[in-house]
Amino acid sequence: MFTGIVEAMGSLVKTEAKGTNVEFWFTCPFTQELKVDQSLAHNGVCLTVVEIQGEQYRVTAIDETLQKTNLGDLKIDQKVNLERCMAANARFDGHIVQGHVDLTGICTEITDQNGSWEYRFSYPKSSGHVTVEKGSICVNGTSLTVVDSQDVSFTVCIIPYTYEHTVFHQLSVGDRVNLEFDILGKYIKKLMQR
Repeated sequence: MFTGIVEAMGSLVKTEAKGTNVEFWFTCPFTQELKVDQSLAHNGVCLTVVEIQGEQYRVTAIDETLQKTNLGDLKIDQKVNLERCMAANARFDGHIVQGHVDLTGICTEITDQNGSWEYRFSYPKSSGHVTVEKGSICVNGTSLTVVDSQDVSFTVCIIPYTYEHTVFHQLSVGDRVNLEFDILGKYIKKLMQR
């Protein structure tokens, strides 16, 4: 389990296709602290560390993961948000994040608010997902509060610290982002459909 509090940014070093899978090699500030079999969220996608070589480590994404996330869009040297799984004795600063991306959304608007930034994201209506104002949403692995909730879009506000210490500073209008909707909302939606 994760909390959506980004620990650091990593950089993509190389990729290699292996059948329908893709192996990703990254480097990050805490590579030396990683262990094989450890869960690590990359832009909100939970992947298992399968190999460590010096300053680099390798993870594997299966085809389903590649279809449901923006991992396949990554370019060499591009940064990703990283978070190690939550320790049992740690503070719970964000919200419940599973590292299971529901779908990708599109950044449709970025507004400079003279000290912060407002981002609008849209997602397919066919997905049936919902957001609520002041509810939680995970965007590229970052736990955020929904400001404006519409049928197929929502906005979040980003403070300077988050802008600098996550991949939000490299986002542009038209970019795809990984979205994980609030788990409590998903359970409620499922129960209401019964």
